[in-house]
Amino acid sequence: MKILAVNWLDKANPQAGGAEVHFFEIFRRIVDRGHSVTLVASGWEGAEPTAATDGIKVLRFARRYSFALKARAAVRQILRQEPFDVLVEDINKIPLFLPTLTSLPVYALVPHLFGQSIFQEAAFPVAVVVRLAELPIPRVYRRSVFHAISKSTRDDLVARGIPKSAIEVIYPGVDTSWYSTDDSIPREIDPTFLYVGRLRRYKGVDTAIGALAILRHKFRTAKLLVAGSGDDLPRLRIVARRSGVEENVEFLGFVSEAEKRDLMRRVWAVVLPSAREGWGMTNIEAAACGTPALAARSPGLTETVLDGKTGALFPYGDCQSLAGEMDKLCSDESLRMSLGSNASRFAGRFSWDTASELTEAQLKRFVQTHY
Repeated sequence: MKILAVNWLDKANPQAGGAEVHFFEIFRRIVDRGHSVTLVASGWEGAEPTAATDGIKVLRFARRYSFALKARAAVRQILRQEPFDVLVEDINKIPLFLPTLTSLPVYALVPHLFGQSIFQEAAFPVAVVVRLAELPIPRVYRRSVFHAISKSTRDDLVARGIPKSAIEVIYPGVDTSWYSTDDSIPREIDPTFLYVGRLRRYKGVDTAIGALAILRHKFRTAKLLVAGSGDDLPRLRIVARRSGVEENVEFLGFVSEAEKRDLMRRVWAVVLPSAREGWGMTNIEAAACGTPALAARSPGLTETVLDGKTGALFPYGDCQSLAGEMDKLCSDESLRMSLGSNASRFAGRFSWDTASELTEAQLKRFVQTHY
């Protein structure tokens, strides 16, 4: 197959996150099996207009915030220049409505849609635009098939009016040759928790800070490490200071994959208090390192944490409940070890090879049906 794909970012973009890891892990394997993949994505200051990454040809247009205005014209131009068998749209920001541009089959890859949670993430005018942009998806993509990365995403799509028969759930994988346990690396002496990800308001990092403030009444040396960057950082620093835990919350900024793995191996648990995720990749990466996860009982996250077995789930935004789960881990070393051992086995269920094979098979069926 000759595949033209569209994603707002590519893996080399400084703003890249889990959605980009997901795309490249799957489609680089599809390239390895003899298919051709060209990716249209946004650029950034100093970015080369073209690149080759993991065998995928990357064409960069505009910038992140102007991509929505220019991506459709870029796709139209590329389609005039050379033939493709299928168009893949990775809908992880706002939809670009690519089925209106072409008669090619359009395969929709959906990590998650924002829904009402966008009002926690963006200023009201922007949130309204995103919310309204999601409403026509069932109509515009009525001839598409959907790749959902979790049952939560599938259920959301069905609730919006997309036939369940048009959706296949294909779980992301994890590289267990990289994310793995290492007995030579000791856990932190003091109770230490880790958040990894973008610093956005809907991620709920302020809940983790509030929980730490409660926990410190009993465990004075407890710490929260926050790895990642984003526009919520200034507010979170203020939250930490006003909560009296400024010295116990360490904002690490961007960390490399090696640094992230080292942190996951050393901390007592990862924390993901987000309002909504497509999957919760950091929970599985931590699990592969033998580290339990404490996550909000939110769409997507409930599939990456087995409550009471590989970690714990708590109500979104509930600092007291999260503090209680932290307290359990701090008070019971055997519980931490049991959850970590279970988590390591759980992570072994997820494979990028399997995810790419299932994606390739779904794409082939869709293309054959179309032609």
